[in-house]
Amino acid sequence: MRRISEALYSVTLTLWVGGLWAVGGLVAPTLFATLSNRPLAGMIAGKLFAVLGWVGLACAAYLLIFILVREGRSALKRRVFWIVLAMLALTAAGQFGVHPLLSRLKSEALPSEVMDSVLRDRFVAWHGISSVLYLLQSVLGLLLVIGPDRRVK
Repeated sequence: MRRISEALYSVTLTLWVGGLWAVGGLVAPTLFATLSNRPLAGMIAGKLFAVLGWVGLACAAYLLIFILVREGRSALKRRVFWIVLAMLALTAAGQFGVHPLLSRLKSEALPSEVMDSVLRDRFVAWHGISSVLYLLQSVLGLLLVIGPDRRVK
């Protein structure tokens, strides 16, 4: 059973961090470069980021539970625990704070596209905040993947 939980730890970490890099670094830029309809590209990218947010929440929950069960109270002294917790906080902030705000701004702009409305500047600012949160998650994920403390003992 221990080997299964350890393998699931690695798979979960790979799914979450790989998903962050794939969607943010490959898929979303490709959508905007390929589709001439930018609102459509944004809608598809937004859906992908939303799905990835839920994946991140689930992955963080498993990783934190695994670390706590394996390490007990000493988990609180491990860098890997705090990195996963920080990534969870960033994911939750995006999923439950910034993304709903962006969706609301888009709906308030209707029937126009948000980028053609008076809400453009607010949307751009919040989109920038979302991008910074995502970049921080990706960098923290990189630390988990390559860092010396990446494995739970």
